[in-house]
Amino acid sequence: MSHVEYRTVSNIMGPLLVVEKTRDVAYGEVVRITDRAGKTRTGQVLDARANSAVVQVFEGTFGLDTESTKVAFLGETMKIGVSKSMLGRTFNGIGRPTDNLAPIIPEERRDVNGLSINPLAREYPRDFIQTGISSIDGMNTLVRGQKLPIFSAAGLPHNELAAQIARQAKVLGKEEAFAVVFAAMGITSDEAMFFRRDFEKTGASENIISFLNLASDPAIERIITPRMALTAAEHLAFKLDYHVLVILTDMTNYCEALRQVSSAREEVPGRRGYPGYLYTDLASIYERAGRIKGRKGSITQIPILTMPDDDITHPIPDLTGYITEGQFVLSRPLHKKGVYPPVDVLPSLSRLMHGGIGAGKTREDHDGVSNQLYAAYAEGRDLRDMVAVVGEDALTARDKKYLQLADRFEGEFLSQRRDEERTIEETLDLGWDLISILPEQELKRLDPELLKKFRQKQG
Repeated sequence: MSHVEYRTVSNIMGPLLVVEKTRDVAYGEVVRITDRAGKTRTGQVLDARANSAVVQVFEGTFGLDTESTKVAFLGETMKIGVSKSMLGRTFNGIGRPTDNLAPIIPEERRDVNGLSINPLAREYPRDFIQTGISSIDGMNTLVRGQKLPIFSAAGLPHNELAAQIARQAKVLGKEEAFAVVFAAMGITSDEAMFFRRDFEKTGASENIISFLNLASDPAIERIITPRMALTAAEHLAFKLDYHVLVILTDMTNYCEALRQVSSAREEVPGRRGYPGYLYTDLASIYERAGRIKGRKGSITQIPILTMPDDDITHPIPDLTGYITEGQFVLSRPLHKKGVYPPVDVLPSLSRLMHGGIGAGKTREDHDGVSNQLYAAYAEGRDLRDMVAVVGEDALTARDKKYLQLADRFEGEFLSQRRDEERTIEETLDLGWDLISILPEQELKRLDPELLKKFRQKQG
């Protein structure tokens, strides 16, 4: 089908084109841009008016000019061809294969913008996902259908943690189809190579679809990358009955791309210069996770974001926290101690944890062990501050036990090798080993029957 080509580009502003004298153009419509040399790029209508349109160009506007650039509006929204054969493949930020293999033969073409799941159609998340990482499985459990972000910062090992989760995540119990969709935005070539090698070395790549937008790629591509990934995930989950874990890193780079577009459009800025619709835009991504009544599949989402200046009150983590169901917080002090993964369990939270643990899901003692460890570690951390003032000699014998537990909790429970995968039983048994440091009268958060049963087992 032929389309009218416009040669009426009046302005080029960063990643945006302004096209004049347009007719019947719709918001979100896909655009084909042809440069002076005849090479084509893809864009999308960002603003449609009576006789003009603003187009965002995903490959960037470098080399385009207002005289020779041709623009054709294709009359459809941005779509991606999806198929089960995408598993094990790698794509760029706008869904084009980069692994030198044959093109995907799509089973269907889906609109990348998708829709948030209707609240009335949602099924409450209750199934435990085992990541093999004690600080997550034991203390801030991930539940199938949940959206649970990782709040990190520059220099912390969030990439290593993301790769480990992607390799190790599984649903326990009956055999069910499980896959990972991994989307990276604004990562370096070295980071991209790290993920590729890690997935290939461990054999996990067969069940992973990767979308990689590099730092050298146009920033505007980052706006479409998570939507491409989620569209592929929705096909696997709700058409093919897969349980899909979607990992999005780094959402801070995504938000920076949004800010760049907003600035180019000369919009009135919100907090820290980010657009006023940042919350709504993030929600359009995060709310595509979940379970749907009557469907076997599910989408679980782990967005990763680096907090500028380690500031958890920054707009990106702040707004993310309002939309999602908790967070894992990586700690720079723990990282400096050599703890991996440096998950600080005290500010971390999984709001849906209690629906996914207990007898028949993890183990009947899970809730009690988690609560007791949390309370004991918090007290041990407080005592460290006291020791810095009054010295350890001023502590009672009881205080020293809490201090010992806090040290061992970081050194044994939180710390594990980057290739170490612990079962939930191993994590809980390790928790009981640490709890046994304390006198029985201090174990007020454990059911007496469970205390008797598992203390004897440990003994």
